[in-house]
Amino acid sequence: MVSLFFIFVLVFSLVSLTCNATHVSKYPAIFVFGDSTVDPGNNNYISTILRANHKPYGRDFPTHVPTGRFTNGRLVTDFFASSLGIKELVPPYLDPTLSNEDLRTGVSFASAGSGLDDLTTVVTGVIPVSKQPKLFKEYKEKLIKIVGETEANCIIKEAMVIISAGTNDIVFSYYDSFVRRIEFSIDGYQDFLLQKLHDRIKELYDLGCRTFALPGLSPIGCLPIQMTANFENPSARTCLEEQNAHARSYNSKLEKLLPEIQVSLSGSKFIYASLYDPIIDVINNPQKYDFLVTNRGCCGSGFLDKFICDVTTLPRYPAMFVFGDSTVDPGNNDFLPTMIKSNFFPYGQNFSDHIPTGRFTNGRLIMDFLASLLGIKELVPPYIPNVVQAIKPSSLVSMLPL
Repeated sequence: MVSLFFIFVLVFSLVSLTCNATHVSKYPAIFVFGDSTVDPGNNNYISTILRANHKPYGRDFPTHVPTGRFTNGRLVTDFFASSLGIKELVPPYLDPTLSNEDLRTGVSFASAGSGLDDLTTVVTGVIPVSKQPKLFKEYKEKLIKIVGETEANCIIKEAMVIISAGTNDIVFSYYDSFVRRIEFSIDGYQDFLLQKLHDRIKELYDLGCRTFALPGLSPIGCLPIQMTANFENPSARTCLEEQNAHARSYNSKLEKLLPEIQVSLSGSKFIYASLYDPIIDVINNPQKYDFLVTNRGCCGSGFLDKFICDVTTLPRYPAMFVFGDSTVDPGNNDFLPTMIKSNFFPYGQNFSDHIPTGRFTNGRLIMDFLASLLGIKELVPPYIPNVVQAIKPSSLVSMLPL
């Protein structure tokens, strides 16, 4: 799964605490279950090849070291925990150096490569979602020893529980394997997964959890590995609409299921987090979010990634800043009070969009080609804010047209 695509949108009502009122946050702790989207490093402590304990992972993490998170920085659950005022980072449960405070405020039991279907983890040896509640039960016993049974039960009751899983099941156990396809239709397999999810929720409920947030599936057909596996037209690099339709169907079922579970489990609260719509918007409108490429992974070959994602596949230079004259101006002059502009034809006639961009050329500039050759990005945008509305510090920009 590609970390670029992972955006967590949660809209919910905060619940009031009925236990220990001394907690700073509305939620005293956060507990996380699932796959690589929420695994902060549990796989570092088990026997599996699915690990992110090497560069380039962690390059933009606060300590600039790989932590086991399948991302260049923090996970969505880290940002979420921080926004709720619980803690800045959600640590992996299997980390032997966890402090009592780490345990008291919550941990992640997630395992990269995991799934709701146990078949998904047979080859990789990671922790299936079915076994993660068992780790939580073990955690609960430790928490009781730290704060006592009454306080432990209160922390668990008022905690936020996140379960993020399902993508690996559909991608690897259904689309890319024949076993489940022989047994189920896609509709039947979705129901199978949702029943497994229901079972895990019931297990956690029986252990005292009450508030659950569950994200839906992202546009599975837009994952680089799925586009590459499109044998009918592998060079097209376009999203597979049928698979995206399956993701939307699963999400509709999940959204309908959660209120039913809430009714059946007294005192429970459920939050459905929509991932599909915001992510598909990024994919379809990359410039809106300051992206240029959304049909390739950001690491490895960009087509299959994961196993060949290492420091040798990253660009040597993370950014480029350009100063000079018309030979390197991609359009800054278009937004200055000057008559020296190239925002009209024939400029840009051989550009990718066949429109004048402000470059004094029929197509791309030398610096565009250089940035592409270095593996940074395909085009160097102008600095002027009118052109790029959301410049990030690490963006590649051209400055000061002269």
